[in-house]
Amino acid sequence: MGIILDGKKVAEARQKLVKEVIHDSGLRPRLATVIVGCDPASQMYVRMKHRACESVGIGSVGIELPADVTTRTVLEAISRLNRDPATNGILVQLPLPKQIDTEQVIASVRTDKDVDGFHPENLGLLFSGKPRFAPCTPQGIMTLFEEYNIAIPGARAVVLGRSIDVGRPMAALLTNADATVTICHSKTRNLPDETRNANILISAIGKAHFVRADMVKPGAVVIDVGINQLNGKLVGDVAFATVKECASAITPVPGGVGPMTIATLMENTLKAAKLQLCKPV
Repeated sequence: MGIILDGKKVAEARQKLVKEVIHDSGLRPRLATVIVGCDPASQMYVRMKHRACESVGIGSVGIELPADVTTRTVLEAISRLNRDPATNGILVQLPLPKQIDTEQVIASVRTDKDVDGFHPENLGLLFSGKPRFAPCTPQGIMTLFEEYNIAIPGARAVVLGRSIDVGRPMAALLTNADATVTICHSKTRNLPDETRNANILISAIGKAHFVRADMVKPGAVVIDVGINQLNGKLVGDVAFATVKECASAITPVPGGVGPMTIATLMENTLKAAKLQLCKPV
């Protein structure tokens, strides 16, 4: 059976380090979250982020807007946060309601406060190999690789999913780290042939137990980004019980990638505070 990559344990250690840096530096980082509507999952994620802020010494404020607001109202809220010198990081909880222009909202966040790393400029810097902020989930996975000494240079990596928040930035980070990367998606032909070539397999497609043991190369490192409900239980994209027997290392769901995402958000918020201290605007 492969090693279980304990994201919860690593995240706790990283957040402890953030807390120590904040205490020793005298910085007072502050994160603002913006949530539109009352989706229970989004509300839960925002609460988790605020709890993490409290645990490491990052101040936080939540901006809650009704589900029927216009794009203009959301942009005005972000504009106020952009101008607020006490706010170092801005996180817009996705997804937004259908009437909101999500791309316009993301692009309105000041680039040095974009702790989610979704602004087009920050994504461009990531793809150029010189990231300012990387999206939290992919960066958290890279941190997990580092903590468990998983070799990336020269590895064949397959990423399932091409979303702008996970799949594409994940591929960019792996490419920057000298992996040979393939992105697969719903139009990929002979998908199992692709996945069986992977030394590192990352699934972010949101389909419960989609990745089976016969799709995994023996000895591969398997990262499960999926969060799905199946028969009342929280499960990932990977059929964990069988895949763990052939993988050399694997993340569980829950307790794998999720905690690393939040820990990275704390690290990005601290980084934003440092950047703004050096470059006041």
